[in-house]
Amino acid sequence: MITRRKALKALGISSLGAGTGLCIPSLTSAQGNSDSGNPLKIPPLAEGEFTGNARQFQLRLRRGSSNFFADTATATFGINGDYLGPTLRFRRNEAVSLHIQNALGEPTTLHWHGFHLPTSADGGPHEVIAIGDTWNPQFTVVQFAGTFWYHSHMLNTAGEQVYKGLAGMIIVEDDEQQIDLPSTYGVDDIPLLIQDRRFNDDGSFRYMSGYEDTVVGMRGDVILVNGTRHPYFVPTTKLVRFRLLNAANARTFVFAFSDGREFQQIASDGGYLESAVTMNRLELSPAERAEIVVDFSDGQDVRLISVGKVSNFPEFPGAMSVMMRSLNTQNFDILDIRGQGRLQDSAPVPDRLASIYRLPEAAATNTRTFRLSMGAGMRSGDDRGPGTGSRNGNGGGHGGGNFSINGRRMEMNYINERIQFNTTEIWELTNNSPMMHPFHVHNGQFQVLDRNGQQPPANEMGWKDTVRVGSGELVRIIMRFTDFIDDKNPYMYHCHILEHEDRGMMGQFLIIE
Repeated sequence: MITRRKALKALGISSLGAGTGLCIPSLTSAQGNSDSGNPLKIPPLAEGEFTGNARQFQLRLRRGSSNFFADTATATFGINGDYLGPTLRFRRNEAVSLHIQNALGEPTTLHWHGFHLPTSADGGPHEVIAIGDTWNPQFTVVQFAGTFWYHSHMLNTAGEQVYKGLAGMIIVEDDEQQIDLPSTYGVDDIPLLIQDRRFNDDGSFRYMSGYEDTVVGMRGDVILVNGTRHPYFVPTTKLVRFRLLNAANARTFVFAFSDGREFQQIASDGGYLESAVTMNRLELSPAERAEIVVDFSDGQDVRLISVGKVSNFPEFPGAMSVMMRSLNTQNFDILDIRGQGRLQDSAPVPDRLASIYRLPEAAATNTRTFRLSMGAGMRSGDDRGPGTGSRNGNGGGHGGGNFSINGRRMEMNYINERIQFNTTEIWELTNNSPMMHPFHVHNGQFQVLDRNGQQPPANEMGWKDTVRVGSGELVRIIMRFTDFIDDKNPYMYHCHILEHEDRGMMGQFLIIE
């Protein structure tokens, strides 16, 4: 039996989590426990059909109905199904052609998250698919082998559409990166699309039901993994590869196992790390991905969990302090692993996975600064105003303001940045708000240079498209802008807390000659 004491001891933390940023206030997760559980659903694998010069995929966006609770139907959105979409398998250096039909009854978009591609195929807020229309983006896959995803990016309603189910995983394979790792989809190579949701008494999704949802984003008390509530997985091999995708609208997860066992992270957002990183907990903010390999050869039952973080936010009068002090402090059960006595052998994880070229700082021809700020009463700038809260530039006061980047909210007809084609730039990301923001850049992958002047941890030394920027933190990234020029159609950069994106924390850039 897994007890709170055993879990705390296994994770190497005290009952208060002192000095670790983690805590386990109780073993019972926010969504409660299930006596029997439900077998983990594995999204169908769509490999497309290669005809002509491209691999063809047919995707239909539609309304559906899902039974997350017994005998209770929930109205949902889905892609080729009732909830979520199939896992698409792309191949590097192969052209893809995606035929997308919008049968939702409302306008939408579909963004290919993490891909380097023309703006016309990116699926951002400018590529709207009207009610009943079809969209046929085509592009050549240039990403390395890795785990990516696709989701709605509709202006002002991306959060609600993703919440209802408009998302799916993409796996990219690369013939030049043949590594002996668990790779049988649904057997020892398992997609885990992890979301938190909130429900009304009648089983319907509860979305944006209070002020807190606007401030910190939508956070639920029920975990869904691949659309499965209280899921369990039965391994058949000694090693299992989990492709972790934080597909939550706003919640950050700190993944660990209930017995504190170590695992190996082999990949981040944009593909393999140079070598596996051994750890026993892993933090992923919304939109971040990681591939991990876990050893289940001991045959023991164990649980993948998310461990609540310890808040150091100051206490002062008003709702803002209460919200910030409770942010991401909850514990959740993610996936039960039912141990098996007889398992197939697995090859060990290789010592070397990939060779990553580090972009040199000296190659950068320009440096830009992006300041992430929040409003809704958070007083996250240096401005003065009414109220009694602290005025340290990182939130806590009372007053107005907007969700913004560099003081501007997203406007469709305003281009925030113009970037010279075929150049390398350093972007300095600062956060003068009271909470962390996951910063995502369209048009491919970047590398993290440093955090507050310190080298990033080993598992952030690979290619990334989304990076956590903590309150008061300075994160520097470096990125190349190649291959595509378009002086009219922009790419996006934004906070990937979707309710922040929908409310203005997003900007646009062009790549010009």
